[in-house]
Amino acid sequence: MNRPKPRLAISVALALGLALAAAPALAAHGPARTQAQSSTRDLYLTLIRQARTDGHVRAALAFLDDFDRQYPGDADAAILRINCLLDLDQLDAAEQAVTRLPQRKADGPTHAVRGHVLAAVGDWDGAIAEYSAALQTIPSDGQTNNALGYAQLRAGHGDAAIETLRRARELAPADPVIRNNLLLALAVSGRKEEADTLLARSGTPAFAADLRKQVSDEAARLAKVDAAHQEGRP
Repeated sequence: MNRPKPRLAISVALALGLALAAAPALAAHGPARTQAQSSTRDLYLTLIRQARTDGHVRAALAFLDDFDRQYPGDADAAILRINCLLDLDQLDAAEQAVTRLPQRKADGPTHAVRGHVLAAVGDWDGAIAEYSAALQTIPSDGQTNNALGYAQLRAGHGDAAIETLRRARELAPADPVIRNNLLLALAVSGRKEEADTLLARSGTPAFAADLRKQVSDEAARLAKVDAAHQEGRP
């Protein structure tokens, strides 16, 4: 992850501070209160998401603590917290946070974040079920399609993974992570010609060669992980 520019980090922190400072004044605005609260909530969550995107995950968690005091039980904040915990590889905390998701009929993002936690602990079949449920309500979300495709690949469903990742790539053609996962699925499944075609379209020959090596190394790493997992089974 590229280190974010300090100036941007400071501006995000200041904006979050302004959002916090504005919140207590909302009580004085009578009929406009609900609309103003909703606007402030949305702005605050947007800024916290930006802090996470910029790599300030621990700061995002601290801001979420403040957010939760003002908006307790907010489902979007709970999902964002779980994603932050996963960013930091705090799997136990993420699993505990999943159990505290607001009790309601699960929507697409809720199913997706449950899938992320299951994937993080290696429960690929469980992750597939959650991602598939998420896509019932958010079928055009490229990232969730990508997550499903990777889970299918890790569960040994190579052809299904390739199809899912092709769909994800069509939905988000500029996303390099989706492209790389598709290349990985093609490599693992032995579909070399298709992988070569995609590599040729990925950039300069030097870039394609470097990407080919990365994909090959990752495929070898996953093979070792899967072999070790099989050996550890009773």
